[in-house]
Amino acid sequence: MALLDRCHNIPDLREAAARRLPRGVFEFVDRATEDHLAVQGNRSAFEAIKLRHRALVDVSGRTTATTLFGKPAAMPLAIAPTGAAGLCWYRGEVELARAAAKAGVPLTLSTTSMTAMETLTAFGGRLWFQLYVWKRRDLSLEMIERAKRAGYEALIVTVDSAVPGNREYNARNGFALPFHASPRFLRDIARHPGWTLGVMGRYLANGGMPKHENYPAQFQSTIVSGLAGRREEMNHDSLSWDDLARFRDLWPGVLMLKGVNRADDAVRALAYGVDGLIVSNHGGRNMDSAAATLSVLPEIAEAVGERATVLLDSGIRRGSDILKALALGAKGVLTGRATLYGTAVAGEAGAAKAIEILKTELDKTMAYTGCRTVDEIGPEVMFGEGAR
Repeated sequence: MALLDRCHNIPDLREAAARRLPRGVFEFVDRATEDHLAVQGNRSAFEAIKLRHRALVDVSGRTTATTLFGKPAAMPLAIAPTGAAGLCWYRGEVELARAAAKAGVPLTLSTTSMTAMETLTAFGGRLWFQLYVWKRRDLSLEMIERAKRAGYEALIVTVDSAVPGNREYNARNGFALPFHASPRFLRDIARHPGWTLGVMGRYLANGGMPKHENYPAQFQSTIVSGLAGRREEMNHDSLSWDDLARFRDLWPGVLMLKGVNRADDAVRALAYGVDGLIVSNHGGRNMDSAAATLSVLPEIAEAVGERATVLLDSGIRRGSDILKALALGAKGVLTGRATLYGTAVAGEAGAAKAIEILKTELDKTMAYTGCRTVDEIGPEVMFGEGAR
């Protein structure tokens, strides 16, 4: 595809996505909250770390392959949970799942996604399910049981979203879910006929507007309609450690917490039988003054040691970012926006392009730093303050 041929990195995919998507949809994917300090902090932390070349090492047989939770992965990366894939492309979660399965990396399906979790099991990849805990715990337990029946490998409980983020830009650009036919948003979509026909038009031609297929049945309204009481039932502010204990009892597979930023929380989670900890600030989309995830990663990784798998989320834009995260103690990373940009540009092919870009960049950085395998990546590759 000619457009993808002109995209040589994730920023190129971002620019192409911005041209194709209505502004409201693009900013919902791309932007964060308030003054965007957390987003900037995430990137600044990666950019501040410098790496050392290693000379005269035979890296001709290097590989990005690794294992995550005892199973093979083509690289130390998983697709993060994102609820907007179905707005970026028609059945965008299906496109992402196909790309991830072919690339050999896990895909995390969000509670707020628009494709039923059972649909994605047809593509043969590794599937993780992300849970937003509902105020009525029986609704959350219902989703957990559903993911268990569908054969999902892992359950990821998001713990950094006690209240919704203060996303002021949504009010400015006229975008909201459920969709409201504001004059600003209608003008926006009119200027993007490719998206309007290729995404919304295809939904209308194939059964109607999309809905949140993984919500409890009584709350599955379309993206242009709302149900009384649903927003109140989706409140997360009562989530506690007692809930985590119950989830552990119910879930037989890998259990992860997403949104861990403190070493004491990480250590406490171990006592509840957690298998994985995802150091994340929600991509900067919630608390704008949140610490950069790369900055808090080392203390969490040191506190946990080998007792659980530590992953890093938020801010990944380059393959070198992956290597830096591993050098500071992570076993892998999650990326959300990078593959959403690709999906918005060209569906499965665009998502695959994003994954391949990150893999190629990681491979080259491994060669420069003299690392033949992922296990050889350590703090000695870093220069300056981050080095040990």
